[in-house]
Amino acid sequence: MFVCFSPKKKREMSCFILSAEKVMNVLLFIAILFGIFGSNAQLLPDDEVQTLRTIFAKLQHRPVNIERTSCSDRNSNFTSGEGNRTIICDCTVNSTCHVTRIFLKSLSLPGIFPPEFGNLTRLLEIDLSRNYLNGTIPMTLSRTPLEILSVTGNRLSGPIPPQLGDVTTLTNLNLESNLLSGPIPSSLGSLTSLKSLLLSANNFTGQLPQPLINLKNLTNFRIDGNSLSGKIPEFIGNWTQLDRLDLQGTSMSGPIPASISNLRNLTELRITDLNGPAFDFPDLRNLINIKRLVLRNCFIRGRIPDYIGSMTELKTLDLSSNLLTGPIPDTFRDLDYNFMFLSNNSLSGQLPQFIIDSKDSVDLSYNNFTQAPSLSCSMPDINLVSSYRSETANSVQWCLRRDLPCPTEAKHSSLFINCGGEAVEVGKDTYEEDLNNKGASIFMPVSDRWGYSSSGTWIGDDGVPYLATDERFNLLNESVPQYYKRARLAPQSLKYYGLCLRSESYKLQLHFAEIMFSNDQTYSSIGRRVFDIYVQGNLLVKDFNIAERAGGVGKPFTLQIDRVQVNGSTLEVHLLWSGKGTNVLPQRGVYGPLISAITITPNYKVDDGKPLSNGAVAGIVVAACAVFAFLVLLILRLTGYLGRKEEDDNEELRGLDLQTGSFTLKQIKRATNNFDPENKIGEGGFGPVYKGVLGDGTTIAVKQLSSKSKQGNREFVTEIGMISALQHPNLVKLYGCCIEGKELLLVYEYLENNSLARALFGSEKQRLHLDWATRNKICIGIAKGLAYLHEESRLKIVHRDIKATNVLLDQSLNAKISDFGLAKLDEEENTHISTRIAGTIGYMAPEYAMRGYLTDKADVYSFGVVCLEIVSGKSNTNYRPKEEFVYLLDWAYVLQEQGNLLELVDMDLGTNFSKKEAKRMLNIALLCTNPSPTLRPPMSSVVSMLEGKIKVEPPLVKREADPTGAAAMRFRAFELLSQDSESQASTFERDREQKSSTSMDGPWVDSSFSAPGKDGNVKQEEEEERSSSSSRKLLDELTEVKVE
Repeated sequence: MFVCFSPKKKREMSCFILSAEKVMNVLLFIAILFGIFGSNAQLLPDDEVQTLRTIFAKLQHRPVNIERTSCSDRNSNFTSGEGNRTIICDCTVNSTCHVTRIFLKSLSLPGIFPPEFGNLTRLLEIDLSRNYLNGTIPMTLSRTPLEILSVTGNRLSGPIPPQLGDVTTLTNLNLESNLLSGPIPSSLGSLTSLKSLLLSANNFTGQLPQPLINLKNLTNFRIDGNSLSGKIPEFIGNWTQLDRLDLQGTSMSGPIPASISNLRNLTELRITDLNGPAFDFPDLRNLINIKRLVLRNCFIRGRIPDYIGSMTELKTLDLSSNLLTGPIPDTFRDLDYNFMFLSNNSLSGQLPQFIIDSKDSVDLSYNNFTQAPSLSCSMPDINLVSSYRSETANSVQWCLRRDLPCPTEAKHSSLFINCGGEAVEVGKDTYEEDLNNKGASIFMPVSDRWGYSSSGTWIGDDGVPYLATDERFNLLNESVPQYYKRARLAPQSLKYYGLCLRSESYKLQLHFAEIMFSNDQTYSSIGRRVFDIYVQGNLLVKDFNIAERAGGVGKPFTLQIDRVQVNGSTLEVHLLWSGKGTNVLPQRGVYGPLISAITITPNYKVDDGKPLSNGAVAGIVVAACAVFAFLVLLILRLTGYLGRKEEDDNEELRGLDLQTGSFTLKQIKRATNNFDPENKIGEGGFGPVYKGVLGDGTTIAVKQLSSKSKQGNREFVTEIGMISALQHPNLVKLYGCCIEGKELLLVYEYLENNSLARALFGSEKQRLHLDWATRNKICIGIAKGLAYLHEESRLKIVHRDIKATNVLLDQSLNAKISDFGLAKLDEEENTHISTRIAGTIGYMAPEYAMRGYLTDKADVYSFGVVCLEIVSGKSNTNYRPKEEFVYLLDWAYVLQEQGNLLELVDMDLGTNFSKKEAKRMLNIALLCTNPSPTLRPPMSSVVSMLEGKIKVEPPLVKREADPTGAAAMRFRAFELLSQDSESQASTFERDREQKSSTSMDGPWVDSSFSAPGKDGNVKQEEEEERSSSSSRKLLDELTEVKVE
């Protein structure tokens, strides 16, 4: 039944289809109104009633009661929740109503597009978008005065009827995401009132007809994903009102016409995947309002024009996969962009620092940059994989080199990846997890076996995730491998790399299943995902469609390549979207490459299992004897009987594959004035630290290895090998090293503002008065640095001694984590028991302090303590609010339970802080310091929480009643340990002060407490064990904390 509304002074009446259960109430209401107002109801003509009945029947809409009184003006509005069912009538002519607008959207109607629409001679708008209609567009529409026609997301086929050009009243024609074909009729050039013409994701062919030049009122023209021919016509420059122009994946040829510069109102220009030949960069200097400029894979050559940097409204710039050369223009520093994609070109020169420092998404992979700064393989928002030319190979990380050489040993012979999913067992093989939900511009070396690279931004919806799960449609049954349940997708480019593979032949299997469309007769089933597949840089499949290959959605399909040759050590699989297929079904943003799993197995025998021959056995015996003799000589040399140990240490250091520069001893002596005591700024765990100034004016900090300890030299070797591979904005940067004679030196960046501890707790003269924004920035910076160490770096690093003195501040008060001398590689294991406890009482996690149980969650705990200190401006170990509380953390638990957590905020801030951010930061601190390591979040989640991307819900840790005094004993134990720690630290300080008078204007002070293990003095260990036995017993009790 129709329900209509015709307010006074309105030309049209709105009518809605009422559900059956409402009919009786509405009829009663009508009867009452009829009794009040009389019988002046306005009626639909009989022919329109019959036409509507026929239309609904051919659309295969459920039965609807349509009568002449359906457009009565005495009823209320009703909107159905199942979709958008609305009919609008005009009842202003001679007490007669006429249907003017019909909306039947998102109903998955399975019928045809009824030609009877042409019988509604007053019809102004038809919206049948997102249904399941088939058949053709009726030519009878030419009899209507239509202004808007929208049939997006159906299965309509055949050509656009030329008669549609007779509907000169049309202002919006939306035919995208159907199966329409044939040439675009020239008659559309008669639609001079047209403002929006959307033809994307169909099968149109031929050229854009010349009569379209007349469409001077167009503001929106999209024709993506069709198989057109010819060049982009010059007449597009006549559409001077154009706001958006989409020509992605059209198969047209360049060049981009100069007339494009006439389109001064353009805010979005997308042209991709043009055919050759190459052409110079088009003149776009007049596009002053442009916000999204995408010219991808267009054969554009030459330099990027400087004027691009003057496009002040630009938010997305994509010039990837062209023939661009030269440097990135310096004018780009003025751009306020969100996304910049310049990959797959031949850009050269030095990578600008403003790009490296950018917080936005940038993809510069596969270029020819030189003069490389110290960069990491895994940076949060910048993709630099294979971005440097071969001549700079020795000075950059392995991942920045063109051929992605194996940084260790090419030893792997197989690889199994569950793309977008958790680790799963399939037969005897374990498919590794792939759960990182990032992809706008990222290279992620997940392990030494593989990594992935993802690039692009979604059209119409930036919030689309990069992981897909078969939850909405439940397409897959339990009999298929579990890796088909999840998938990774990307809006543009997705690459997987098998790393450190042997130079052999492999069988490659790519597993696919379309899990984002449904398999029923609804509009959710008619999307088309189309992309290209490259293997080892060669096009394997053009216009690959998962559902077509598999015989439907929700069905698995494996693309198998029997022989893939790996000549270096890397196998590359590249999935690339080239503008084809739909991008609005089931909703906007569903398109681009998608893959479920990857299997790589060898075509050679890794181990045939046959017994060794007699000759082989004899050879092994001879080799073993030779190795034994070599080891005896080596031991003699190391113990000083043969050669000098200093030379061996030097060779050991020189053998490291350092990702840094090198310095001569002469340079270092000149920089530090020959290690002048006046330049000594601290005493680190390996020896003194000096401030220096290089010849180019760069201020450095030089860490000099102490010659007193042979153990120290071995630790130094470990430290330099590890630190050289770690580069991140929130880690202290290692500039290089110096190895000459007895001198073993590390050269770091010098940080002007010393440590966070001095900034917060130093004397009045030393202390920095940090405002709230700076504290928030410092906290996020520490979190990002730890997230990099734990999750993003190729090496998995647990710092072990995170505290305020090991966080340094640069000139802009950015936080940088220092002192990796206590860090230990996690060696791909989840946990291990440390034989040497290294850390500082008051910052160490309970499980690590008491049992040596070490995971990255120990760093999370320490971070939580530092976070509390940043907010409160108080030291965790030195601040005693009341006698019964040992630590600041203890007091924080009490205030949280009382609901007075904000009392912890530093009083020096007054009211100049964000209460919301302060409460968030304090709650995060308590979440990180949870007594149970399993309940502490990973640092990547901490970063998201600090940035407000994830809601913070910390557990409530309660201190129970203590009638027996047990709790007091537990806290007393902590107090004793704390005092013991402080006593040792004080002794260390006195010893250091007696040896030299040290300036404190630099950041290099080691204040960590290390409990010796097997390599320490045995007698000292026994004494400490006896003295700490009672305290350790109490510490075990301290973990008995109630967590809700």
